[in-house]
Amino acid sequence: MAICEKIREEFNLTAQHTDNILKLLDEGNTIPFIARYRKEMTGAIDDQVLRSLNDRYDYLKGLEKRKEEVRTTIEGQGKLTEQLVVDIEGAQTLTEVEDIYRPFKQKKKTRASVAIEKGLTDLATFIMEQAGDPYKFAKGFINEDLGVNTVDDAIAGAKDIVAELISDNASLRKKLRSLMEEHGELQVKLVKDDERGTYAMYAEYSELIPDIKDHRVLAINRGESEGCLKVRIDFDPAFAKRLIVSRYVKKDGNKVCGELLEEAASDGYDRLIEPSIEREVRSALTDKASEQAIKMFEVNLKPLLLQPPVKGKITMGIDPGYRTGCKVAVVDETGKVLDTAVIYPTKPKEDIAGSSKIVKDLIKKRNVDIISIGNGTASKETELFIARLLQTIDRDVKYAVVNEAGASVYSASPLAVEEFPDYDLTLRSAISIARRLQDPLSELIKIDPRSIGVGQYQHDVDQKRLSTVLGGVVEDCVNSVGVDLNTASASLLRYVSGLNAGVAKSIVSYRDQYGKFNSRQELMQVPRLGAKAFEQCAGFLRIPEGKYILDNTAVHPESYDKAEKLLRLFGYTDRDVKERRIGDLPEKVKQLGEEKCAAYCGLDILTMQDIIAELIKPGRDIRDTLPPVKLSTDIMGIEDLAEGMVLDGVVRNVVDFGAFIDIGVHQDGLVHISEISDRYITHPSQALKVGQQVKVMVISLDKNKKRIGLSIKKAKQSAT
Repeated sequence: MAICEKIREEFNLTAQHTDNILKLLDEGNTIPFIARYRKEMTGAIDDQVLRSLNDRYDYLKGLEKRKEEVRTTIEGQGKLTEQLVVDIEGAQTLTEVEDIYRPFKQKKKTRASVAIEKGLTDLATFIMEQAGDPYKFAKGFINEDLGVNTVDDAIAGAKDIVAELISDNASLRKKLRSLMEEHGELQVKLVKDDERGTYAMYAEYSELIPDIKDHRVLAINRGESEGCLKVRIDFDPAFAKRLIVSRYVKKDGNKVCGELLEEAASDGYDRLIEPSIEREVRSALTDKASEQAIKMFEVNLKPLLLQPPVKGKITMGIDPGYRTGCKVAVVDETGKVLDTAVIYPTKPKEDIAGSSKIVKDLIKKRNVDIISIGNGTASKETELFIARLLQTIDRDVKYAVVNEAGASVYSASPLAVEEFPDYDLTLRSAISIARRLQDPLSELIKIDPRSIGVGQYQHDVDQKRLSTVLGGVVEDCVNSVGVDLNTASASLLRYVSGLNAGVAKSIVSYRDQYGKFNSRQELMQVPRLGAKAFEQCAGFLRIPEGKYILDNTAVHPESYDKAEKLLRLFGYTDRDVKERRIGDLPEKVKQLGEEKCAAYCGLDILTMQDIIAELIKPGRDIRDTLPPVKLSTDIMGIEDLAEGMVLDGVVRNVVDFGAFIDIGVHQDGLVHISEISDRYITHPSQALKVGQQVKVMVISLDKNKKRIGLSIKKAKQSAT
């Protein structure tokens, strides 16, 4: 089946939309550009589906390439048959292709290859054909010069060849692998454990392969790699060998040959097939589990990046610490550093008076509106200090605890050194914590997404694949929000559709040399930014204070004349748009008829609808529609909790077995999947996402081990 047809069926698309999407991808268009500006060609397919489709397209292209390589290699050996051509063409996976290629592969020295060198191939064929007495036939193969001294030597060598031929049977391997996947049992034994008893639950553990959860696969793999667990797949060898025998032993064939075939089959399964397909089955389990773990990173990262910004606030960032103190940085509304300090409100110094004076002076001097506290080491003590301090001042200042995962990675990075050469890495971390509250997206994109701290088993999955997927999430988020062309850093610009790190730096250099951009068209003056890059990036870049109102919208320059024609159709002026006096535009379009309006302007309906939405709210930020960041003025500790309490919480991480909720006590509580919803859900992500605000009830509490069990559904029940 052609790649196009296969993708059409798998993604339930029309033939035309499939052709268009593959053509757009082949032409080098980016996922955000296709999703946003080619809706009429794709049927308005969204960016996530497009990425899945693109991954599948890449796999299928790789599969076709490998098929051609295998076909060419076998043909070069003069062994390509019509049946092999059919088998290769019909292979659905790379594993199946490799099974077909297996007999033609150059192998290292094996028992079978040694027997072949001794001239025993015809004897092996005789045994497989089961046409006569093998021992009588074997006498003709005795050759002391080749090391075949007896009939038994000849028979043994021939059986080695038969065992390898059976092992190389592609359809048999596929069947046995499928049976192992369906009926095999993963068995785990504890060899040793670490001090925390991490692998205690796997001391004597077994589970059918179809039933094992993905996160458990990764946990077992980690335990095995650390030498703590011993793992094997149990699959009835007698059943497997009966299946092999049924394929090879003829009912009306020579019985002695049949017995030799059974012996060869048993040896081939034990020595060659079973270890190989067990590795393949475990590899498939790991690939599936890794893909699920990566999917959870993807699901969690997007809402984290799209957290609502706290705009227009002078912010104090605090990176908590003990011995070296808490690093403080005050930044203005744009993130520019105004002041820095170090305070010691925590152990061992506990200089509350001195620390209070410094913080109060900074609040007064810089008119601080909000305080952002990192949630790492000494966070609880720092939050308590700030909460008490805010009760003693006459200015309305609130605080928030932010996830500081990756802040230390950023502060030691070359980018941080370039941005803040005059500050040490600890102060850079405080600056980052302040900016994370002001604009989470702009700050978090400076950090490798793998260091942001969402998801599970990030070190146990394919790092290249994880990096690619998370990079795609960042790209989608950046482009869905849009980027201010005149303030964006190079690290942010490089995620804009059509741009890369080099072109992003060129944009910043051009801006530094010539001043702010007044129009999107000026981008064409930037070195290394060609027509294709302009096409891909222009619609995602904004110029809030530009001369042309459309430059502050997601309307693409290719549609400017059509957007203007739409406005003129109803008598609107540029000033009407600028002063937002076109709120009745959707109603007017509806009255005249969407199809008629679109045809008059030379637009498709989907693009026209997008343009109307942008004209009504130029400069809009999709994050403004999300629930705002929860700010605090007081603090609780785990010692204040009791079972039955109902609290406000924020989802910090969603994993396969539940979700971790921040309830403001510096120890996230766990909502197990069974306590999330009254309706049946197969995965926590169906009901929760990172950053979501929820009501939870405390249902279990172990203050010594700092374990908090929470329930969302019981909190809802208590409210009714």
